[in-house]
Amino acid sequence: MAYFKAYSHIGVHEEMLKDHVRTNTYRNAIMHHKDLISGKVVLDVGCGTGVLSIFCAFAGATRVYAVDASDIALQAVEIVRENELSDKVIVLHGRIEDVQIEEKVDVIISEWMGYMLLYESMLGSVIFARDKWLKPGGLILPSHASLYLAPITNSRRYQDSIYFWRDVYGIKMSSVMPLAKQCAFMEPSVETISGENVLTWPAVVAQVDCYTIQAPDLETITAAFKFTSMLQAPLHGFAFWFDIEFNGPVRQKVKKQASQPLDVDMEISSPGNKKKKQDVSIVLSTAPEDAPTHWQQTLLYLFEPIELKKDQIMEGSVTISQSRQHARFLNICLKYFTGDQWYVKESVMR
Repeated sequence: MAYFKAYSHIGVHEEMLKDHVRTNTYRNAIMHHKDLISGKVVLDVGCGTGVLSIFCAFAGATRVYAVDASDIALQAVEIVRENELSDKVIVLHGRIEDVQIEEKVDVIISEWMGYMLLYESMLGSVIFARDKWLKPGGLILPSHASLYLAPITNSRRYQDSIYFWRDVYGIKMSSVMPLAKQCAFMEPSVETISGENVLTWPAVVAQVDCYTIQAPDLETITAAFKFTSMLQAPLHGFAFWFDIEFNGPVRQKVKKQASQPLDVDMEISSPGNKKKKQDVSIVLSTAPEDAPTHWQQTLLYLFEPIELKKDQIMEGSVTISQSRQHARFLNICLKYFTGDQWYVKESVMR
């Protein structure tokens, strides 16, 4: 209930709507798949103010079910009415697991991603809606997601939060530094970094196919990694970010023949018909080198930096699991070996 109450505050939705990368990418994806939306029934899971539902109505959807459990749904009703779409967009105030929809849908759309992709665990609601209402061959937007991890350096953050205490207006306060580290770096930090902060190529932690993933797959995710530092710099922590893609349903493929080049698949098409232009993936990225979004990046800072040499290897694993105390929280455990020593960093995304 606390989760849904938080999303009743208009400030949360204002922040998301002002995220032009997010909102414009969703609108572009909807228009890109207009031929799969026009004349169809759409389900918007976690509709908020109803902006995605309205975009779908603009794309020609016959009917859109806009579902949200928070009280912002009451405002969505007014927004839909204000835009004269009450005959197309039906706002349902309730959890997706509780509402009643008396027909199957052709399209499911949702902005389910939280910080570091999986925080808040809203993807489970999309899976529930998919299994209950989506027609075979239906469209899910977004369709795929990837979570990445990379080691980072960020001396300015340490200077601002930790080393600041060495000299405060001429007064020595170094005794505060251990407490400052606990307060600043005990939990993950959501902030924006740049590509210059990233020390290596990222590792893929998780890949999500919204057409096939099951809820138990989200309970615990473990991935191994091996990083090679591209420069000499202090290792201050690790960053998570994600990409999402807006792909249509998987088309039937035929295997390549021996005379064809490697790694080429052919779409089945009717004789005499021109082959349709190849689908172009629409991607929303929260990577440090891309335009910033309200998701920013999620950083796990170390209490003590590690001095890395160029080409030094960091090898280990990361485990992300849903908290047993609160299903929308994430437990994060990093174990890695570098410089002849093992390190462990554990944290909870609350």
